[in-house]
Amino acid sequence: MVQEEFYLIIIANFASEKSNKQQTKALARIIAIDYGQKRVGLAVTDPGQIIATPLTTVHSKDIIDFLKDYTAREEVCLFVVGEPKQMNNTASESVKFIDPFVKLLAKTFPQIEIARVDERFTSKMAQQAILEAGKKKKDRQDKSLIDMVSAVIMLQSYLESRNAPGLKMPF
Repeated sequence: MVQEEFYLIIIANFASEKSNKQQTKALARIIAIDYGQKRVGLAVTDPGQIIATPLTTVHSKDIIDFLKDYTAREEVCLFVVGEPKQMNNTASESVKFIDPFVKLLAKTFPQIEIARVDERFTSKMAQQAILEAGKKKKDRQDKSLIDMVSAVIMLQSYLESRNAPGLKMPF
């Protein structure tokens, strides 16, 4: 009888620890990264991973330091990084500088998972969203704003595809 109670306590503790880890992961943020040679657009979810919002745009050379600072302040469970593809679904030219960045990201943050998402058309979609928001011409030409909105679009698409298994992203 005592041995059975002991095993039940161990099982209950294990289940509680597993549940706590899942809850912690669910309360961590997801960061989307629209990596470019000059600028990096960033978007982030709320802790409940429901809403994607613009975070900022940083210079490519500063991205790792920015992410170190951010992850020291906020819990992050996943990086979503754009994967540049051509219309025929092959890798685009920019993969030669994005893949080394992804390797550095994985090495610098081994505890944070990385997901890759197709980023085709996100810049065009971002420009259209900025236009529809009624922004002035000067704002619509701001490449850092376009990069940030592109990251939001990637992150929102990731969230939607994650919540609808079998659903392919529209781009």
